[in-house]
Amino acid sequence: MTAPESSEAIEREVRVAASPEVVFGFFIDPAKMIRWKGLDAMLDARPGGIYRVVLTNNDIARGEYLEIVPHSRVVFTWGWENSPIPPGSTTVEISLTPDGDGTIVRLRHTGLASETVLQHDQGWNHYLSRLVIAAGGGDPGPDPHAAATMQPGS
Repeated sequence: MTAPESSEAIEREVRVAASPEVVFGFFIDPAKMIRWKGLDAMLDARPGGIYRVVLTNNDIARGEYLEIVPHSRVVFTWGWENSPIPPGSTTVEISLTPDGDGTIVRLRHTGLASETVLQHDQGWNHYLSRLVIAAGGGDPGPDPHAAATMQPGS
């Protein structure tokens, strides 16, 4: 597998009704991660540590953490197991900025091949809306993306 031959990027911004200290945990703690994204997560939040999130029984995102600045910045590589976008071939940068009693979450996902931008854009829109609910103290409910791919008896 080879990395995408592109430098296309997705940029998104959402406001979460929680402090950066609270929101930060949703990017580094496996139990908090799966409240908004994924069925299972293996996260070792330190430079060089693994980032692996099972989004569905067919889709597994994998990379490694590159930078961790408590309560303000998380950077990790991203790709898919069993995909033309290999693990670690793109980069996701998250910045957390205090905004009154909340947090502005800025996401920038770079290195995407142009033919994958729409799919990743839709995915991040979906998951960031779930993050807003979960990190804000609510329950986003079961992830319809994950449920759509589950096999009977899974």
